[in-house]
Amino acid sequence: MERTLQDLLESLGERWMVELRRDLPRSFQRHGDLILLGDNCFTLPLWKKIGDQLWVAVAEALGAKRLAKMSRISKDGFRSPVVTMLLGDNSWVKHVDNGISYEFDVTKCMFSAGNITEKLRVAGFDCRGETVVDLYAGIGYFTLPYLVHAKASHVHSCEWNPDAVAALQKNLEVNRVSDHCTIHQGDNRQIQLCNIADRVNLGLIPSSEDGWPVACRLLKRTTGGVLHIHQNITSSLQNGAPQNVSAKNADREVWKAWADDTANRIASLLRDLTGAPWVINIQHIEHVKSYAPHVHHVVLDLDCRPF
Repeated sequence: MERTLQDLLESLGERWMVELRRDLPRSFQRHGDLILLGDNCFTLPLWKKIGDQLWVAVAEALGAKRLAKMSRISKDGFRSPVVTMLLGDNSWVKHVDNGISYEFDVTKCMFSAGNITEKLRVAGFDCRGETVVDLYAGIGYFTLPYLVHAKASHVHSCEWNPDAVAALQKNLEVNRVSDHCTIHQGDNRQIQLCNIADRVNLGLIPSSEDGWPVACRLLKRTTGGVLHIHQNITSSLQNGAPQNVSAKNADREVWKAWADDTANRIASLLRDLTGAPWVINIQHIEHVKSYAPHVHHVVLDLDCRPF
């Protein structure tokens, strides 16, 4: 890219400077033939002076046909991206993960590539005969693996962002599973469903805690079910920790303490809700990804059964 832009500048009578090299993108997201740039590049006034020739050259250098740039995440409550198309008119893109097509408008929805391991794990579940509720469905990150690969009988997908709902509807159709999904648009805390779920997916970070009472209400009263609770957990090595305890093991101890506390709180919620005790077992704690040292996205699989 640097060589291409140097040639472009020279053809326009401009001089290449080291400041321009520092202003080039260090990373970007590729969505098919669209490249999404971050907000920390092409900030110098000279680039604006060049105009559209710049974006044509950048796209050619990166092997793309369309370019867009993200400036920040919106504070609209939906975590919508603030994205400007630089080259091209159509902002819809397509991802294919594990045989599932995800389509969305890059100017209105974000794609979480980092949770691919959890999507693959969900795809490996056997959910035949089960009713699943996905409390934070987005464009279908987990709804689709539950339907396409795990073979859930029906998924109730809750999502309050209308742009994500539009993409979800499209993705259900593209993957031919629309007949097995009901979309509930709006705040999932207001959902009228109860006593229907064999499994509830709570895929919201940094915390899905607001959805815990809803998830408990959704579980089947007679047979119970499984909660998949997502959480970002921050931990740090304490000065009093034994020297032979590795940072990794120390982190896992914090995850386990959080899981135990969560299990106790879910047990209390279910007891208050039903007036009877429940047996709560920690099935598994899955590490999805790390954001920084000792900041981890984990998923707790919690088996909840009436006593």
